[in-house]
Amino acid sequence: MNHHNTSDLIEAYLKKILEDSETIEIRRAEMANLFNCVPSQINYVINTRFTIQRGYTVESKRGGGGYIRIEKVKITDNHHYLEEMNQLFDETISEKDAYAIIQKLYEEGILSKREGNLLLTVIAKSVLGRSPYENRTRADLLHAILERLSYEDRK
Repeated sequence: MNHHNTSDLIEAYLKKILEDSETIEIRRAEMANLFNCVPSQINYVINTRFTIQRGYTVESKRGGGGYIRIEKVKITDNHHYLEEMNQLFDETISEKDAYAIIQKLYEEGILSKREGNLLLTVIAKSVLGRSPYENRTRADLLHAILERLSYEDRK
C-alpha cells in the first residue's frame, strides 16, 4: 500500500485542481473537513508548498467570507521572471529555498535537466556546508546564475 502523509495529499489535491485552472479559491475550514485535519495543517501546506519560488502566489482573506486564493505565476518573459526570482532573496539563501528555485527554473524550461542537476550539486550543503558562510556563498552563486541566465535570455 502506498502511504502518503496528509500534507502530501492536500498538496496533490490542490495541484490537481490547478492543472485545469490558473487560480483557485479555497476555504481553510472546508479543506480541513475534507482531509480530516486541523485548519493549521492547511496553512502549513499553503505556506511551504505554494510559494513564489515554486511558481505560486497566495492571497488570503480572513473572516466569515474568508478564502485562500492560490494562483500560478504566469511566465511570459523569461528575463522578467529571472529578475523576479533574483529579488526573492538577498545575501543568504537556504539549500531548501535554492533547490526550489532551481526546480522551478527546470519546470519552466529555462534549465535542462542536466543543467539543473549540475546546479543542485554546486549549491548542495555537502559542498558548501564546510564553509561558515554557506548560505551567503549559495546566495552569491544563485544570484550570479540568475543574472547570467537573464543576460543570455535577452539575446
